[in-house]
Amino acid sequence: MQHHPTKTRRRAWGAVLISAAWLLGCGGGDNNPAAPEPPADEGQPPVAGCSDGVLQHGGLFRLCFPVSWNGDLVLFAHGYVAPQQPLALPDDAIGGQSVSSTVTGRGYAYGTTSYRANGLVAPDAVDDLLELVDTVVHRYRPDPARTLIAGFSEGGLVGTLAVERHPDRFAGALTGCGPVGDFQAQLNYFDDFRVVFDYYFPGVIPGSPLEVPQGVRDLWDTVYVPAILLAFVAHPAAARDLLAVTGVPTAGADLRSLVESAVGLLWYNVFGTADAQARLGGQPFDNSTRVYSGSSDDAALNAGVRRFTAEPAALAGLERFQTSGALQVPIVNLHTTGDPVVPFAQSHLYQAKVESAGKGSLFTQIDVNRYGHCTFESAELLSAFNTLQQKVSTP
Repeated sequence: MQHHPTKTRRRAWGAVLISAAWLLGCGGGDNNPAAPEPPADEGQPPVAGCSDGVLQHGGLFRLCFPVSWNGDLVLFAHGYVAPQQPLALPDDAIGGQSVSSTVTGRGYAYGTTSYRANGLVAPDAVDDLLELVDTVVHRYRPDPARTLIAGFSEGGLVGTLAVERHPDRFAGALTGCGPVGDFQAQLNYFDDFRVVFDYYFPGVIPGSPLEVPQGVRDLWDTVYVPAILLAFVAHPAAARDLLAVTGVPTAGADLRSLVESAVGLLWYNVFGTADAQARLGGQPFDNSTRVYSGSSDDAALNAGVRRFTAEPAALAGLERFQTSGALQVPIVNLHTTGDPVVPFAQSHLYQAKVESAGKGSLFTQIDVNRYGHCTFESAELLSAFNTLQQKVSTP
């Protein structure tokens, strides 16, 4: 995938016939404070520069102030990080410049957190953002005049949930490429891809869509990514059927483009399935009544694909991740039309929610005609932020 500001985790595809970088999500950096620091005396004026610490529930945080502070605080909500990874502060960049320096260079204070855990943690991440705001309020005077959120991918969902549920704490959000329209549909999208993949390429990935052996995660880059590539090379028609049935966008019709989109989606199934089931209290995927279409033989596909039914406990757990659309403060949201990870339709599903709630004036949707997950250009992000700034400043 192309460089873009919200991708900081690089995962090599592996050896054999391909060598490329796949940017899978927004991740963390290598900053890791060893232990919580005692809070500064209440009421201290901010000093230009950055300081790190640990929040009450274990999330790492960083706060940065410019030389001349305009009084507003921008919080950055990072995207999905594999649950097996250690906690780390995000080190995302915009046009080659760190997000923190981009924000402080415009006169805003900047804050971010690793969250208290990795994986599927959006509701807890909202609480961590609240803890971060409380930390700023406790440590520094004056308090921020306004607090804005910028979040992408899972961070887009975090930002949306935060402003929906706490409009008294956040003045607005810049979001992008997040599963904000229907969270169950997003999880079904990941697992649907895996079940259709297994139909066309049985045995390439051991286990099942809902039970992924640890060995698959351990050897993902070195064994299984090359195996997926070889399977596509051996059966290109099946690979094209897979993408056609699941509706997954690709950068082009060549084999490399098909593999790029497929590997990205399968990564989420392999690394996120167990964590999602644990956090939701059960298995949320349901294709029991789905009719698959678009293949060269739909009857055979529907007869042969594995079927699963969601567990009630998991469906109840999903409610914590669902947005309402009942905005009281503005959101400016971007989404690439060719997003293979979080479907473009997610943003328009959310727009429909907002309009149904009678809050259409508070939501600005920006469609970016491009392939990739969160592949926004610097100018697009800064323009969207300016739009948000205008909306929060308008009485």
